[in-house]
Amino acid sequence: MSDPIAEAARRRTFAIISHPDAGKTTLTEKFLLYGGALGKEAGTVKARAGRRAATSDWMEMEQQRGISITSAALQFGYRDCVINLLDTPGHRDFSEDTYRVLAAADAAVMVLDAGKGIEKQTLKLFEVCREREIPFMIFINKWDRPGKDPLELLDEIEETLVVEPTPVTWPVGIPGDFRGLIHQDTGEYTRFERTARGATMAPETIVDPSEAEKLDGEWWSSAQEEAELLREVGQVVNKETFLAGMSTPVFFGSAMTNFGIRFLLDGVVDLIPPPSARLLADGDHRKLDEPFSGLVFKMQAGMDKSHRDRIAFVRVCSGVFERGLIATAAASGRQFSTKYAQTLFGQDRDTVDVAYPGDILGLVNANDVRVGDAVYVNKPCEFPALPAFAPEHFMRIRVKDTSKFKQFRKGIAQLDEEGAIQVLRDDYLGDQAPVLAAVGQLQFEVATFRLENEFGAPVELSNTPFTIARKTNAESTEQLQAMQGVDVLKRADGTLLALFESRYWMDRVIADFPDLMLERMVAEGGLG
Repeated sequence: MSDPIAEAARRRTFAIISHPDAGKTTLTEKFLLYGGALGKEAGTVKARAGRRAATSDWMEMEQQRGISITSAALQFGYRDCVINLLDTPGHRDFSEDTYRVLAAADAAVMVLDAGKGIEKQTLKLFEVCREREIPFMIFINKWDRPGKDPLELLDEIEETLVVEPTPVTWPVGIPGDFRGLIHQDTGEYTRFERTARGATMAPETIVDPSEAEKLDGEWWSSAQEEAELLREVGQVVNKETFLAGMSTPVFFGSAMTNFGIRFLLDGVVDLIPPPSARLLADGDHRKLDEPFSGLVFKMQAGMDKSHRDRIAFVRVCSGVFERGLIATAAASGRQFSTKYAQTLFGQDRDTVDVAYPGDILGLVNANDVRVGDAVYVNKPCEFPALPAFAPEHFMRIRVKDTSKFKQFRKGIAQLDEEGAIQVLRDDYLGDQAPVLAAVGQLQFEVATFRLENEFGAPVELSNTPFTIARKTNAESTEQLQAMQGVDVLKRADGTLLALFESRYWMDRVIADFPDLMLERMVAEGGLG
């Protein structure tokens, strides 16, 4: 068995985040190409002949819509490191999933569109990184298309995010006429050549300054002057300020053409911190060499129609995981076997025998664990709670065919356990017609799609008058339910939520009845 501290030092575990359409999923696949996890061409899984293309967007609905609506874990090697990449949903309606994934990451790569710069959700994602004290680097993508001036983008990053952008690479050529990159640390100029559809790694040539002048003329001269100016004013990468969240390394490139991907992947290895002692709920830390522990940050069913099972995504936090060990779920205190532990590669799975801090495990049918739970061996631990986002949309759901009620109830329970949507019940209707509570409307579409396609339970949704929710308690429930425009429903974890028809009415109740418990939920409004 290897030393967990030494193995952790080889791990880089990061999340990739972006506004929709910034090119996050394309970049993810190109990471796999350069990391050797794909064959010679992007889309061909190495050693998986005859199987479909590797992609982090494995869900059928994602492929239909062309957006990421669930997170995915991918592991591959690069240089002497093991890279654990966590792809996050690209739509604001699934920002709660993004938040949970960031809890399992040591850093983030934020993808910006060169033509759009900082967008509304980009700012929200940054705020989540800052709240979780996660360092992040920026990849300015789509430099092969028309876009903003690079100095203008740096100013925008600094002014909007209040963080110092420190370029690692600097582009030669304007957006839409991308020639190559100057590496700020070495001063070397790397010129790229296009490949057909970006299916293979882009050929790279290091060009000396005199040759660059001949090839790229004023584009080279202008880029060289700007790069030198940035170095002179001290706008250079500083790992200490990066880890403190005061600066962000910036990379330029094009995921579509593979320009700059290798430099970014080198930055992941060189700059992103390896796993370290994990903060516990009591303020102490779980050291890397203590007995095995892990954080359950996601539950997912339906990843493969040939496997009617459910997977708990676990970030290994300490010790050495060995398949078959008996772990304890902190919330329930129950023990369970890890005989069916797997590594995850998007939708594909392989049995894993051993894993180390920073690695992501898939525990199959670990029915005693929930999202946010700690799992451990020998020495108990509990990690800080993962917050639930305040829902803003509420719909009542019923099964169309009562003969499918069993499937409906099973599906609703599964979606609830995954945290895909919040399920609220009252004592009178129970599972007959629960209320679905969501951050965004697309969550309802995913829930109905999955209930019909995974569980064979066609459903119908109906509107409710509610627009906002607050946590409450049993002592306040009777008085609240006696009011018009208010209802109190219960989540599966026992949390009581008071639902109001309007924010105005809720504010009136809070003002008139200050003794009632009406607690604001974390991250109200999601990331939108």
